[in-house]
Amino acid sequence: MAARRRGRRLKKRTRRQLQGWAAALAAVAVWWAAGHWAEVWPVLLAVIAGAVVGGAGWVLLRAHRRAVGQDRAWRAQEEARTRELSMTEVDALTWQEFEQYVADLCRRDGCTKVVVSGGSGDLGADVVGYLADGRKLVVQCKKYAPHRSVSSQDMQKFVGTARLEHGADVALFVTTCRTFTKAALGLALRQDIVALHRDLLGSWVKGARLEALIPLSGGGGGTKRRPSS
Repeated sequence: MAARRRGRRLKKRTRRQLQGWAAALAAVAVWWAAGHWAEVWPVLLAVIAGAVVGGAGWVLLRAHRRAVGQDRAWRAQEEARTRELSMTEVDALTWQEFEQYVADLCRRDGCTKVVVSGGSGDLGADVVGYLADGRKLVVQCKKYAPHRSVSSQDMQKFVGTARLEHGADVALFVTTCRTFTKAALGLALRQDIVALHRDLLGSWVKGARLEALIPLSGGGGGTKRRPSS
């Protein structure tokens, strides 16, 4: 007990001594600065100015980073908003705009080398690209009224060209109408054509990934191929 008291007294004495030395050194520093003020004040002014400039720079840097972050977030939201149209807006597109929009959806989902080749003589390949795993994707786009159906004849034309003419690993038939006829859908399933009707297209438009939609309507098989350089 006595040893503890002596230890506490020693610590207090040491603390007082240190405080005294610090006060003495501070007094000496003030005395020296007062005596050499002509040499001290430019240095002191430079230190203060440096601190002010550094603090202002730090504040501006933080504000810049915050503004850049907010701008990036806004741009990402705007890009997502432009991609995620309502089906009413999709219906208002021309067939050329619809093909371009489907190409944009493919790019959004990681497809590469996506090109729009729709038009006369396209042999059923309106959009061509490569999935993220390297398989070649060939897309037929049909901009039909919602009440219509994709006929067996439409599907037969695409079946006859998707793989034989274009070398598709995954053949995708996407339409704005609600249904495929029974014969068209049966042919798509037998020939491993991915058939995306209006409801599945709506899911794709609203953010569903293409690789998640492929197994829902056709196996989307084919060997894994890498695009040629």
